[in-house]
Amino acid sequence: MNAHRNPAEPTPGPDLNGRAVLVTGAAHGIGLACATRLAAAGARLHLADRDPEVERVAARLDGTAHVVDLADPVAAVEKLPADVDVLVNNAGVQHVAPLHEFPPETFRLIHRVMVEAPFLLIRRVLPHMYARGWGRVVNISSVHGLRASPFKAAYVSAKHALEGLSKVAALEGAPHGVTSNCVNPGYVRTALVEGQIEAQARAHGMPAEEVTQAVFLERTAVKRLVEPEEVAGMVAWLCTPGTACVTGASLTLDGGWTAR
Repeated sequence: MNAHRNPAEPTPGPDLNGRAVLVTGAAHGIGLACATRLAAAGARLHLADRDPEVERVAARLDGTAHVVDLADPVAAVEKLPADVDVLVNNAGVQHVAPLHEFPPETFRLIHRVMVEAPFLLIRRVLPHMYARGWGRVVNISSVHGLRASPFKAAYVSAKHALEGLSKVAALEGAPHGVTSNCVNPGYVRTALVEGQIEAQARAHGMPAEEVTQAVFLERTAVKRLVEPEEVAGMVAWLCTPGTACVTGASLTLDGGWTAR
């Protein structure tokens, strides 16, 4: 009997029955897609977001909602569970402005949400993961964690910081069966990105589709936005048994942006 798997067969998905998963920014977009995908794998979900919509999402996915604002990361993280087996750091915000005009408080806000909060969450859940001898930290980074664009000083610097934090967690977690990785999508079809497209279209007097192709997808070989479900698929893959040696990595879903 041939024990080898047929390459045409789909790779087995994760089995997260009995595993507790915490997803931040879970009410919409990438976070919602991740929550939906991991729920299908049997995870016990903890879903965090400042938008009360997360309560409806949690009810639909048989999870637990946590309405918290990571803009106040210390207070928010204290309200979130520590006994977590899979942490998905996804929450993020964006602001676009020239560096010399960038509001300092907005810069600090973005770093609180996208660097300090992930740090505090990783710090909170690692003892449980270490005790179990298994854990997955998945940080939703960006192509902007690997490349820079003008007018995004806070976002780019925050994502670069998240990359470094993820690598430190990978090195420290390795002896305990804990992996830590970044998922680095290009522009994803989310409300945040669609809002940026609409703003650019108004500013330049161009149709939204023309802005998408000429501005947002100019650097990519695959000329379409990434779908949230594609990001969720990679997050789920990182929870499969065959990824124990995938750690400290930055996994791109950028349509070839960083290949240039």
